[in-house]
Amino acid sequence: MATPQAGRNLPADTDAPLPPEGGEGPADEATPSQRHYHHPAAGWGAAKSVTHVLAKEHAFVDGPRAIFRMNHENGGFDCPGCAWPDDTKGLKLDICENGIKHVTWEMTPKRAGRELFAQHSVSEMATWTDFALEDTGRLTEPMVYNPETDHYEPITWKAAFELVGRELRALDEPNEASFYTSGRLGNEATFLYQLWAREFGTNNLPDCSNMCHEASGRALTAALGTGKGTADLADWESADALFIMGVNAASNAPRMLTALAEAYDRGAQIVHVNPLVEAAATRTIVPHDFLDMALFKSTRTSTLNLQVRAGGDMALLRGIAKAVLEESATDPNALDRVFIDRHTHGFEEYRALCEATPWEELERQSGLSRRDILKAAQVYSRADRTLISWCLGVSQHEHGVDTVREIVNVLLLRGNLGREGAGPSPVRGHSNVQGNRTCGIDHRPEPEFLDMLAEACGIDPPREHGLDTVGTIAAMHEGKVKVFVGMGGNFVMAAPDTPYTSEAMRKCELTVQVSTKLNRSHVVHGRKALILPCLGRTEKDHQRRGLQSTSVEDSMSMVHLSVGMKRPASPHLLSEPAIIAGMARATLPDSATPWEEYIEDYDRIRDTMSVALDGFEDFNRRVRLPLGFRIKQPARELIFFTPSQRAEFSAAPLPDVVPGEDVLILQTMRSHDQWNTTVYSDDDRYRGIKNLRTLILMNAADMRARGISPGSLVDIAATSKDGSIRTLNEYRALAYDMPRGCAAGYMPEMNVLIGKADYSAQSDQPLMKNVRVKVTPSGVPAPPMVLPAS
Repeated sequence: MATPQAGRNLPADTDAPLPPEGGEGPADEATPSQRHYHHPAAGWGAAKSVTHVLAKEHAFVDGPRAIFRMNHENGGFDCPGCAWPDDTKGLKLDICENGIKHVTWEMTPKRAGRELFAQHSVSEMATWTDFALEDTGRLTEPMVYNPETDHYEPITWKAAFELVGRELRALDEPNEASFYTSGRLGNEATFLYQLWAREFGTNNLPDCSNMCHEASGRALTAALGTGKGTADLADWESADALFIMGVNAASNAPRMLTALAEAYDRGAQIVHVNPLVEAAATRTIVPHDFLDMALFKSTRTSTLNLQVRAGGDMALLRGIAKAVLEESATDPNALDRVFIDRHTHGFEEYRALCEATPWEELERQSGLSRRDILKAAQVYSRADRTLISWCLGVSQHEHGVDTVREIVNVLLLRGNLGREGAGPSPVRGHSNVQGNRTCGIDHRPEPEFLDMLAEACGIDPPREHGLDTVGTIAAMHEGKVKVFVGMGGNFVMAAPDTPYTSEAMRKCELTVQVSTKLNRSHVVHGRKALILPCLGRTEKDHQRRGLQSTSVEDSMSMVHLSVGMKRPASPHLLSEPAIIAGMARATLPDSATPWEEYIEDYDRIRDTMSVALDGFEDFNRRVRLPLGFRIKQPARELIFFTPSQRAEFSAAPLPDVVPGEDVLILQTMRSHDQWNTTVYSDDDRYRGIKNLRTLILMNAADMRARGISPGSLVDIAATSKDGSIRTLNEYRALAYDMPRGCAAGYMPEMNVLIGKADYSAQSDQPLMKNVRVKVTPSGVPAPPMVLPAS
């Protein structure tokens, strides 16, 4: 086996500098380039990319099979990528380019077996890029770290479970363990996972949502009494106006392009709000529209693009509200007074706040002119039915909770709630991240949830709040959390402050990673470490009572079944529910929970869930309906579990988001050829970038003011809330269309700039879209690069 190329990630105790080129992708020797991308989103560019992916992974048989089974009702499997809802009208190709990448990446013929671990020490593998680690292929059997040889070695499943149980039982108290969840975990496994943690005695249940949409859940709960959006796919199909805020849909939720194209065709107004004009905000050719593909006929996906400054979304929303309120002085139809009087609380305070906010301040904070704000307000006031959707560009800021509440404020003004074609609609980024929270992954569980769980499962769950992601990292670093269990994901690279997180992980007595592929979190580990390989979403899950199915919940609260289609990558793999049950039994040998019976037949898990979870009544029957079922949304029925039993207006002050002198607000982001921390290549097609990840995108005027020429090397210094400074050196600076004062670059490489203190006081989310940086020339000659013609 050839040794993978070493990359920039070296063990945390080294002082080795980061190389100027590379990052976590393949980092080949090809000359980097930047060219303007003028083609439609999806279309033939996506088709060409899919063909390349299938060829690279030798998936010309399983790949097409997967394409025709992905996101299909009655026997299909759910795409392990994003959480966009499945088509409800029988579409046979309800797929996207990035979903196919994700599936073929999982179906690779490559294997990371015992031979790989015997040949390469952990210290050596720690020098590889994340691409190189994942490119070794699918994990095939459980492995345990041997500190004497610095190698992972095979271990039986029984011995692995016993090790987990022994370490957990040896803890002084249950809160010395933390149980992390990535969004891929199905509902049944999720329920068992939180049941294990709570029966053990802790609510330390951090998840990836702590880093993504925690602000959205807290804001919606405060405003509407539910942590989820109220809109569904039918609402997207009937809205008169769609506001898409902080979303790079073409890369992160590509199937949204179908909804946007259909909205444009029916005459709806589509307003995109983002510092960058992303590909989804221009035009598209939907690949399953064969006639449009044949004719190269594109459809617009936007009627108005507003490039707010980073963090300026709240000022824009406040401006829309102010304009609507001013219009109501002469037009009684501008507000829905009947809805406001009957269903809301706090309107007069909010009205006074809007009236007292000067237009000059709204312009300054949003980075938009009053004229542009009024354009958006006119779209809103002229639409009978408005839906507002948002993603991490809104939530990953200090004031993320306030901004989402401002979204609700705007919707309430015109009664855009509880009726068709209207409502809030957050875009969840990972396949079942919303289902994880619904089924119990919550470090701050509600008493009502715990009461139902206790009655259904016969346990006495802890009542005190547990640790989230930020809290878990700090507790590991302080030695207060000694066992870390990770269900999927790549925690070390997804979390902020990579060196600090790595140090925290290494201080654990035991780290357990349940995974399909090798990643950074396996080579940055505790004193004892286990790798437990699991089935992928595409693989058949056979248990004692036959082929099993699991369920997932999409971002619009639809729950449906997913059934694997192919033989597992190894006969030694176990399903995630089976792994959880095995660890639970070893931890709780006297538990009355029927862990073994649950694994024989997942219907038994669902029977318990139907009693323990509100909204899952008659689960086994309803989930087998042709399209599954939608979890009830009380706020959609205008039932609000808030203190006033009404929808709550928020009167939060407008934050100051204008950066200081010489400071830029950096937003970390994914490239198009990336899914979360998994990097497929060094290309970012829609942004016109090839063979480069170590870059920073800047406004051209900001570059000139700093004496930075396009393609040159720069040093980036980020100042944390606690005053500490973190740097990345010799990154390429590229000019990009964005407001002055803004910058952008790729995660996970740039996560090192986000300090341990850089999280929102409102949501505890890391500030991944609000990193305060100074950028200066490196003074080092840059290797050749192809740049766009000026």
